[in-house]
Amino acid sequence: MSEIPHLLVHEHADNVGVVVVEGLTAGTDMLCCVTHDNSTFRLTAGADVPIGHKIALKDLKDGDTATKYGEDIGKIIADIPKGDHVHTHNCKTKRW
Repeated sequence: MSEIPHLLVHEHADNVGVVVVEGLTAGTDMLCCVTHDNSTFRLTAGADVPIGHKIALKDLKDGDTATKYGEDIGKIIADIPKGDHVHTHNCKTKRW
């Protein structure tokens, strides 16, 4: 039986992925799937992250752009280490 992914990433250029399992905890060795071509990679979760929330795929710095679906989805407003939770406390929309 094949392993179920913990994290989905849409494009190789994305720098965030979405948690697709319940109860993801810090230290989990996640299977990550890039949906564009079904390739996979591993990443360690740096925090407990709820299903549907994002995780940084690389170290992100204050002022960086969060990219998902190959699109700009917001501005990073606090440094986020690779594997950590990306949410409203460290990423804001650029719409207003």
